[in-house]
Amino acid sequence: MTSEAGEIMEKLKEKKAEYEAIASTDSSVNLENIDNRIITEQYMPSESQAQAEVQRLRDQIAQMQANTVEKIVEVQRKYEELQQQLRVEAIEREVAAAVREAEAAAMAAERSKKYDDLQVQLQQMMQMFQQSQKSPS
Repeated sequence: MTSEAGEIMEKLKEKKAEYEAIASTDSSVNLENIDNRIITEQYMPSESQAQAEVQRLRDQIAQMQANTVEKIVEVQRKYEELQQQLRVEAIEREVAAAVREAEAAAMAAERSKKYDDLQVQLQQMMQMFQQSQKSPS
């Protein structure tokens, strides 16, 4: 038995002894009801105690609701941060892909220009060769 239970039992015994003493001098006190009266006094809270307990429970519920609202707000904030981060990462990927495409297009354009330049040089060389063949040696 815990010390708290022991204390309660001790108080119950004291109350019973008190009522038995009263009953021995006062015939209007019914000995059979002593146990019920003790239990009622010990375990049935007064109206003010009950109201205080109800108020304490209401306060506790209100605090739990406030904590829940705070947690919901925090979760929403984190969710929005993650959404924003995902949007930024998606934009970064799009920009990187666009840069790669632009670089590839620039390289292709450069190759095409070099090819065109080589074509022009080849044509010029062919013309020079043909002219050298036509002219009398």
